[in-house]
Amino acid sequence: MTILRPWALGVCAFILAGSAWSQAVTVADVKYEPTQALGDSTVQLNGAGVRYKAVFKVYTAGLYLEKKASTPQEVASQRGPKRLSITMLREIDSTELGKLFSRGMEDNMDRAAFSRIVPGVLRMSQIFSDHKKLQAGDQFMIDWIPGTGTVITVKGKVQGEPFKEPEFFNALLGIWLGNLPADFKLKDALLGKPA
Repeated sequence: MTILRPWALGVCAFILAGSAWSQAVTVADVKYEPTQALGDSTVQLNGAGVRYKAVFKVYTAGLYLEKKASTPQEVASQRGPKRLSITMLREIDSTELGKLFSRGMEDNMDRAAFSRIVPGVLRMSQIFSDHKKLQAGDQFMIDWIPGTGTVITVKGKVQGEPFKEPEFFNALLGIWLGNLPADFKLKDALLGKPA
């Protein structure tokens, strides 16, 4: 019996530790489920945090991957589906948001690489311009689906045709995970690092 008891305690500790990973995470009153369906796969929450501009909370973001990653290189090297889910915390001009995203991509790429994705950047900027404003509570998602491409969904509606080039999705992720991210604390949060 004494042999079984430590083993049983170990199993209980393992189960409890595992259940901590399967809990939803709430960031600034926005709930991120531990897993989401994406294409024919299930992706798991890698990390979630808040984007601050000065002292203001602008939006929350959650990064979903097939398996946990703690560096931008690990995220980029995963070949499976990926999702960045963003929920606005305040009203923002969508055209301005599109411009900020374009600048964020450019800031985190060399000039030649950026020039190759300019058509996609212009199309993405137009997607956000068409929405005029995003209100607090509005959500958009940027998905990488192997065999399909990058799919942008705004307020529950897919926006146009997928962006086929894998480098376009990685360039988008560079806004948050690049060397010059939009918010360094948010970058750490998306990579699952404690605050």
